[in-house]
Amino acid sequence: MIRKIRFIEPSNPPYRRALRNFFTNGKFIRNPSVGTLMVTTIAQRLVEDTLMYSESISEIVWDDVLDADIVFIGIFTFNAQRGYELAQYIKKNSSAVVVMGGMHASLNYPEAVRYCDYILLGEADESVLDFINSLNQNGDIDFPGVAYLNNSEIVHTGERTPPQNIDCIPNYDLLYNYKKMASYNTVWAQVHASRGCPYFCDYCAIIRHLGRGIRTRSVDNVIKDIEQTIAYHDRRFLGIVPRANKIVWLTDDNFFADRKWAIAVLNAIIDRNIKAPFSTQARYEIGFDDEMLVLLKKAGFVEIVFGIEFLENESFDQFNKRCSYKEVVKAIRNTQAHGLEVRGLFILGADNHTVGAGRKIADFVIEHNIKGVLIQSMYFTPSTPAYDANKHRLIHEDWKKYDGNVVHYPSSISPYELQKELIFALGKIYSFRRLLRALVVEKWLYKLIFTGEYFWQNSMRANYKRELSYLKQISD
Repeated sequence: MIRKIRFIEPSNPPYRRALRNFFTNGKFIRNPSVGTLMVTTIAQRLVEDTLMYSESISEIVWDDVLDADIVFIGIFTFNAQRGYELAQYIKKNSSAVVVMGGMHASLNYPEAVRYCDYILLGEADESVLDFINSLNQNGDIDFPGVAYLNNSEIVHTGERTPPQNIDCIPNYDLLYNYKKMASYNTVWAQVHASRGCPYFCDYCAIIRHLGRGIRTRSVDNVIKDIEQTIAYHDRRFLGIVPRANKIVWLTDDNFFADRKWAIAVLNAIIDRNIKAPFSTQARYEIGFDDEMLVLLKKAGFVEIVFGIEFLENESFDQFNKRCSYKEVVKAIRNTQAHGLEVRGLFILGADNHTVGAGRKIADFVIEHNIKGVLIQSMYFTPSTPAYDANKHRLIHEDWKKYDGNVVHYPSSISPYELQKELIFALGKIYSFRRLLRALVVEKWLYKLIFTGEYFWQNSMRANYKRELSYLKQISD
């Protein structure tokens, strides 16, 4: 009988205490995975003694974990190697059944299955219950959505239909140490309201993992989640200082993919008089939807994160992203005209990128008053079209370096020079001069956010610089 279950979210690097954690996300602290916490919440329906550890916000209490009957570990590509290390440690030091899941384990299960007993493929909302019930009965895994080794041969039990009912409000009390960490400005209130994407970008793993169709939670369920999440994060640091950053982050990859549903959610936020600054991610087309932009502003949204990626039409074409530079600029300007700020996600390393590509992004960000950025070298998640088409160009598969570093041989620039472009772009956007400017001219919220990002991005630049000697060596 299964009496105790533990979930683990690895982090690269793992959490450690530091004063900067209150101000700077991404060094020793990150936002925990809402997806893993949802599955933890679902699993507790069957096993009361269920708890999740996230190395994004805390150390693991090993005496507790090694006593569990099942340990689930959820991994993305950047933290896969850390996940494998944890799985091997648990298998060596306990009798727990070790199960891996998440995007990387699902899309690269022939690799991941060597480190654990089972892989839950795809979304585990339903399969986690089937798995627990199977172990409680005869132990036979005869339902779809699982991979495991049988005498060194990989067994794949078949594809599983994605869950259609995804109404689940994660229980943050099941996330170890989160009650304390929710007071930190770096830990944002998160709500994930929909899954999937209707588009075809070759580098995106969302379609492979969650499907092309859009599945949404019911409006009432989303609103209840938002209200509970806001209440949970309405805490004080050390019992004295109120949180300065109270942004609610709707973490959907494209919150507006189902337009009718998105409008219904926004109207419900307005009708319930929920007062909080919101942020979410979208494709550039939202910048042409005046009705939606008006609703966003009225509902309390302060910004939209645009997945811009490239600034050249040739790059959009290369990775099957239906977009154009001219449309992106128009969308940014119209969004800002409605009183909403814009943040940008960018990728370096397309075939046409040469020396100067980083400067081009930095100049674009500054010229168009984009409030913050995430710039990474081209990433390759196993099983995506971009990965399959470029496997022969990968420098290595050292997954812990798949966190923004250059990991492939570009066509028109060396890996070393591309890494320098990345470092330059972040240095220009997050310069000390621009920090001083932000502290003088920006609103209070963005004074705080830019300050935190200044320290974070400069720590990322330091990490990228450490890789330069190796990239220079393989570029010569």
